[in-house]
Amino acid sequence: MASKPTPDRSARGISRRTFVKVASASAGAAGVAVAGCLGRAREPGTIVMSGDTDFESIMHTEGDAPSVQQALWDAGLDEDITVEVQAGVDDSAQRMQSYQSALQAGRSPPDIFMMDSGWTIPFILREQTTPLEEALAPEVLARVEDEYLEAALETARDPRTDVLHALPLFPDFGLMLYRQDLMADAGYETDGWATEPPSWREFSEATADARDESGIDFGFTTQAAAYEGLSCCTFTEEMSTWGGGYFGGTENLFTAGDRPITVESEPVIDAIRMMRTFIRGADDEYALEGYRQICPSAIVQWTEEQSLSPFANGDAVAHRNWPFAVSQTGAEGAFGDDLGVMSMPYAVSEDEAEFEGVGGTAAGLGGWHLTLNPHSDRLERAADVLEAFTSENVMLTIFEQLGYLPPVLELLEQASADQIGPVARYTEQIRMAGENAVPRPVTDLWPEQSALIAQEVNAAYRAVKPPDEAMSDLAERLEASEASVEGQNGD
Repeated sequence: MASKPTPDRSARGISRRTFVKVASASAGAAGVAVAGCLGRAREPGTIVMSGDTDFESIMHTEGDAPSVQQALWDAGLDEDITVEVQAGVDDSAQRMQSYQSALQAGRSPPDIFMMDSGWTIPFILREQTTPLEEALAPEVLARVEDEYLEAALETARDPRTDVLHALPLFPDFGLMLYRQDLMADAGYETDGWATEPPSWREFSEATADARDESGIDFGFTTQAAAYEGLSCCTFTEEMSTWGGGYFGGTENLFTAGDRPITVESEPVIDAIRMMRTFIRGADDEYALEGYRQICPSAIVQWTEEQSLSPFANGDAVAHRNWPFAVSQTGAEGAFGDDLGVMSMPYAVSEDEAEFEGVGGTAAGLGGWHLTLNPHSDRLERAADVLEAFTSENVMLTIFEQLGYLPPVLELLEQASADQIGPVARYTEQIRMAGENAVPRPVTDLWPEQSALIAQEVNAAYRAVKPPDEAMSDLAERLEASEASVEGQNGD
């Protein structure tokens, strides 16, 4: 998902469609592909949508494979309207910068932008998006607000007014994958984990025993490099499941300048101590009692692909990643039914959590939205395209063709099992992760703050700094960051 990658697709550089259709394959797609109709001479009915190479591949398909374009027409879109995808670089940070340049220059096309949910709000705050209440019918907006995943909608609204500016296209959630067969061989019954994840302590015990019993190299592999994926997602999951937060509870995620900074709180420190124990074992001076060493020290340098390889190759008991990894490792030629999937283990319940909206199982939220370019001279037709994207059949076509999860989670059960592959066995677990998804605290400050968080958390994991010192340094830097824009976002 390159610099500051995102966790959901671009940080992986792996085609989700490839994983869904051919589970043993992996592919990376980067570079720029420009549709032939993007010049000034484009047809009057052409709507240009920025996107990625995977999405471009399913907009117009050949043969029997359903296309998104046909699904849009079937949903009621005027057949005079054709959507062309302008595919850009897969790296999310680079794409964000290109969008910013285009919007600052007032350029159009594209008429529709495909934006990472991790940086849509800053575009909204800069008034570089179109409020959907000005573009979509009230009944369509009401349906979106009622049916779409709330965590995704939170990253698509203006935090000052609560007005929706983006339409969630697909969400992504962190999941825990594990070898049920190895757990069983070590004497652990894990069938109940799918709906009731274990505690982190129980998970570490079972994972360590399964590793030792099987004789394989690793217990648990995850992403802990100093990059966006650590601050936005893996540490957010670990911290949230301990009842902690960067800025108190989830009510403070999207408004910077006047919010508490809580990285020095006990739940955050304990989450770091847990990971230190997982990496360095009981001999670490900050180890938590009762937790086992289960992670290789190399995780402090690993992102999605690097951490997946040992698990996919049979050298690890458990692995944290995104749903795309289920398609690869759950195939019949891989682990098949021996693959277990669950939402994250946890340390404290919601009732025990220090802050609002955390505690219990949690999943880092990724995914992408669609926004209307306010400079487009085809806003009405572009809005018609967005309305068609709210069709259930369109969502299912995207899910079945590409593996992108529908923003209406109830549709997970309606997808063709033959089309979505191994993911079909784990829709209940994916839905549970979605219902417990935690967004990153996205404001205009997040790119800066994300880098600070990743640097200090990674330093604590590597034992360069004690956990409390790393979080004290982080708190000081976050306070300076927040003070620089106090009151900026409507406070």
